[in-house]
Amino acid sequence: MNATFLRIDLQRQLRDVANIVFVIGLPVAMYIIFGSTFGAGGETAGHGNVRFYVMTSMAVYGASVATTSIAGMAAIELLQGWGRQLGLTPMSPAAYVGTKVVVALTVAAGAVAAVFVAGMLTGARADAGWIWVATFVIAWLGSALFALFGLAIAQTFRSESAVSVAAAGLVLLAFFGNLFVPLSGTILQVARFTPMYGFAGLVRYPLLRGQVIDTSGGASQDSLGWLIVNVVVWAAIFATVAVWAVRRGRRRQ
Repeated sequence: MNATFLRIDLQRQLRDVANIVFVIGLPVAMYIIFGSTFGAGGETAGHGNVRFYVMTSMAVYGASVATTSIAGMAAIELLQGWGRQLGLTPMSPAAYVGTKVVVALTVAAGAVAAVFVAGMLTGARADAGWIWVATFVIAWLGSALFALFGLAIAQTFRSESAVSVAAAGLVLLAFFGNLFVPLSGTILQVARFTPMYGFAGLVRYPLLRGQVIDTSGGASQDSLGWLIVNVVVWAAIFATVAVWAVRRGRRRQ
């Protein structure tokens, strides 16, 4: 990883005030709408209350939006000739991907923190302090998965439409990740094999211990091992596609 490129890229991202406000403000607004305006927010959910459950969902979505959008901007950089300049340096494709992931995680930390602050101010509750800490750390670091997703999309499409494709795909994945509405039946079984499901399940694990909230009344449980395998497998797939696409692009240049 190149420290100079990391510093310059991070400064450039932080100067994009409009994008920073969007990726931090959107999940906070969604949490306030879904988490603090319903009367059932104070009811018990696992080792906390419903507001904490909604807070974790919006933290997952916010971190994913932040990492996907930051990494997806790589497509715009390529159109502007930045990729060709980087191709003339000794930096390897893997180092480029790693640096982009670190920059995206830095912005994602702000998005997760903003949702947590909103949760604290509006009555989100967990039975122990370590649940707050564990949930924050998993939501933050786990979002690296979607930095790889954004890079894989950006490097594969290499056009301005890459950002739109990544954003649309993220909304679909968030639905299958149980972030917007609790899933049940066949859709829930299919969702277990999608990328957002494992990540969201890990973030909720300190609160629910693997229990799946099902509004249809059915009870199911996800093992910790299955959730970890889901995240590891999808991270390997996205990383492989991203590195392959970077190498393909440099050969063409």
